[in-house]
Amino acid sequence: MKFVSSTRILGSVLALAGTALAAGSASAADLPAKVYRKAPPMVVQAYNWTGFYVGVNAGVGFGRSKTTAAVGAPAVGFPASRLGGLGGLGGGQIGYNWQYGNLLGLGNIVLGVEADIQGAGLKDSRTCEITCIAGTGLAFNQKLDWFGTARGRIGLATGPVLSYVTGGFAYGNVKTTVTDLSNPALATTFGSTRTGWTIGSGVEAALGGNWTGKIEYLYVDLGTQNGAALLPNPYTYTSQVREHIFRAGLNYRIGGAGLYAPEPLANWSGVYLGGNVGGATALNRSTLAAAGLANEKFNIAPDGYIGGAQIGYNWQAANWVYGLETDFQGSSQKDNKACELGCFPGTPQFAAFNQKMQWFGTVRGRVGYAIGSSLFYATGGFAYGNVKTDVAGVFLGTAFNQSISRTRTGYAVGGGIESPFDLFGLFGKNWTSKTEYLYVDLGRSTDAITGTGLTFSTKAQEHIFRTGLNYHFNSPVVARY
Repeated sequence: MKFVSSTRILGSVLALAGTALAAGSASAADLPAKVYRKAPPMVVQAYNWTGFYVGVNAGVGFGRSKTTAAVGAPAVGFPASRLGGLGGLGGGQIGYNWQYGNLLGLGNIVLGVEADIQGAGLKDSRTCEITCIAGTGLAFNQKLDWFGTARGRIGLATGPVLSYVTGGFAYGNVKTTVTDLSNPALATTFGSTRTGWTIGSGVEAALGGNWTGKIEYLYVDLGTQNGAALLPNPYTYTSQVREHIFRAGLNYRIGGAGLYAPEPLANWSGVYLGGNVGGATALNRSTLAAAGLANEKFNIAPDGYIGGAQIGYNWQAANWVYGLETDFQGSSQKDNKACELGCFPGTPQFAAFNQKMQWFGTVRGRVGYAIGSSLFYATGGFAYGNVKTDVAGVFLGTAFNQSISRTRTGYAVGGGIESPFDLFGLFGKNWTSKTEYLYVDLGRSTDAITGTGLTFSTKAQEHIFRTGLNYHFNSPVVARY
């Protein structure tokens, strides 16, 4: 009896539960169904360099203009030197790029045209030839006060980083004043707007939005400037006008496809090791003097290629990157064209120079700001190097031939751009490339020319533009394109 009652009670409970569930199901069926949709996939837009841009730039430049002069009839003195107008420059540029994806299987090729106009203060007012004592000799003042170029560009784009070469037409105003020290009031000025050509290279990288920054080297050839004067002493003058330009620029892309999926911030922390190649040229202010007999002021400008290796370490705090780097370079720089004192009839008198920068190295700090996978940095520190000068000639009937070799110390300053390097898919995410400008100053040395009474003094001031590859042992995070 009790069992039956319990069974009935249990059955009643189950029936009520079933009814409740059925009612609940019916009520749920009357409600609208919830629809879950996936978020649309993000469209990743690759960086595209196509379009107009305008910008500004600033930098330094100097001349390496081989210059000769001869005075009198018959001619007295055939010295050769480098007129080296050194100074700052600044201006603006405008251009247009076309980007072609995977052209000929080479990747994202960018073709472009660019025109720029520069104000400049490149001036050499110290050079003095043909003894330059008490009423004898010629003093020079050469200045490039403005120039411009119209160039083509061709480059390889890796996302928001463009490495390129450039070349085309160049023009500029070159003014040279030659003063005959026997009568300075009769100075002669040769001035003209000259034309020629230019060639160079650089790297440009996105800064965010439509802004990009670049670092660039240009070699400018403005032909040969010739002149002559009859009074008070007839002389002829020839100068091959050659300029070296190093500059950084800022561009704004007008209507370009600057909006793209942001790159992940690269991890620059850790050890890296790499190699580099490039070009280097110098403008070494020099003098050759003997009390009361000679006081020549001229430039020796060793020019050539460099190559070497670097190792460094970076620390990173958000976008800021701090580092230490040391490098060692071999160099082919040489200038064997300088010839001073002249060649006087009946008394041969000259001094010929052959100066070389054979090797150098630096130990520098770096501080930079990372934008995506690109690093914009400044650098500076200790520098050292070997400067060798061979001096040979005849002075007051005494022949001499002396080699002067000095390992000298000084400082280096500069800046550059470092970015991922994945050329044609051959390199992995650990590799980066950098393009860098360095100014190296190794100070002045003074040496006596044995047995002549002559004293030779020279500075060592190098301008270096180089490209390198680094392997990072920390596997930096970079974007692929």
